[in-house]
Amino acid sequence: MSRIVVGIDGSEEASAALAFAIEEAELRKLPLRIVCAWSIPAIEYPGNAVVPTPDLAELAEEHANTVLREAVATVGDRVIVEAIAVAGAPAEVLVEQAQGAALLIVGSRGHGVVASLLLGSVSTALAHHAPCPLTIVRPHTTPPS
Repeated sequence: MSRIVVGIDGSEEASAALAFAIEEAELRKLPLRIVCAWSIPAIEYPGNAVVPTPDLAELAEEHANTVLREAVATVGDRVIVEAIAVAGAPAEVLVEQAQGAALLIVGSRGHGVVASLLLGSVSTALAHHAPCPLTIVRPHTTPPS
């Protein structure tokens, strides 16, 4: 059975992508897979790198699971939903999770008027490597005055 996959990270952009994904899943009568990729952030000091501890991995995974719980609560019983936290780089995880999907949905990062015209690194990577149709959702913004 085909499905819709949405990548989330707890950001405003991800919330917009999730809302779009829920609507698409309802319209297409498809299950929704919500994916939150997590990794241990690199910790560097000038000239040195610190090896991450298992505690950092646990914190990163717990954050991903919290984000997923909130997302599943948002979906409610509107569509069949599966939520998974996967360790790895977001673009790589989403390419893997979107194999055989009807649609992959992610949010777009915006950083001001000029920079918001550009895509984030995950969106750009997915535009080149997504194994299915891709939708990049921008959050609702007010035009500059």
